[in-house]
Amino acid sequence: MNASLTADNTLKLTSVGDGDGMMITPSPGHGAGVAFAALFEAGLDGLLADAGHLLIRGFQPTVEDFNDLVQQYSSRTTLDPARVFHGSAAQKVDSGHDPIGLHLENGGTPYAPELLWFHCVKAARSGSETTVCDGYRVWDALSERAKEAFAAQPVRYARTVPAELWRRLAAFMAGDGRGPDDVSVADLYEQANPGSKVEFRENEDGSLHYDYQVHAAHPTKWSSRTAWANSLLGPSFNYETPDIRFADGSALPDDLVAEYTSVTEAVTEEIPWQDGDIVLIDNSRVMHGRRAITDPERTILNSQSYARS
Repeated sequence: MNASLTADNTLKLTSVGDGDGMMITPSPGHGAGVAFAALFEAGLDGLLADAGHLLIRGFQPTVEDFNDLVQQYSSRTTLDPARVFHGSAAQKVDSGHDPIGLHLENGGTPYAPELLWFHCVKAARSGSETTVCDGYRVWDALSERAKEAFAAQPVRYARTVPAELWRRLAAFMAGDGRGPDDVSVADLYEQANPGSKVEFRENEDGSLHYDYQVHAAHPTKWSSRTAWANSLLGPSFNYETPDIRFADGSALPDDLVAEYTSVTEAVTEEIPWQDGDIVLIDNSRVMHGRRAITDPERTILNSQSYARS
């Protein structure tokens, strides 16, 4: 990659970690305010296609700046209905203090975004790192038995979601002015990602049961190359723990679970947050998680969106 992102050399691009991840910083001699404005024209989406994840450091953006950057590169944003908004696109990450396993954002649903953004408003004094794991590296390292098993059929995620959460999500995605009480299951089908194989059933108490099938390894947003990118190890904070098995109803074999757990951890990298950092992740390729929270003052904002075509 070219080390200069702009014609006037206000931004600098360097490798970070052991994989393809890259870090963008202001070039020496350029003020953070001027350099941050350059990010709007820097082609972050194109860089992301190569890197998988980008760490943007040294700019000290406001929450409004972060929201504006998300909107610049997004055709539309989505949400986690259990989180609180901060501005037009950002939500506060509130997932307890325990470690969080590697997952795609909303990867166990038909609403996985293409772009995942994080903004560190206040970094932890120690620990609490966000983890990232490139699905290309995992797939390349898995055994042939594991590859054959997960290529043969999709994985099924099944769970029940409270009425207030699925209705809030449906109303936000519809974006036509209707409130949560005005939407229906039909709106969920309409807003699902193209090609999704999902079945919804509204229960008598208004809650929703869904059954979603998706391959654990698949091509990515920007490439036909196969990535191990899924939510098999993911969290269930704020939600019922899903039932996860193969599409034919069979359980995932214990030895394969042990294998992909070990392989993903072996190629997982940590992001040691600094105040003001922004991280952009290709949510079709790179899984993320979190080490245990050791500083309750840590504040991370999150946004989920779809790339501009």
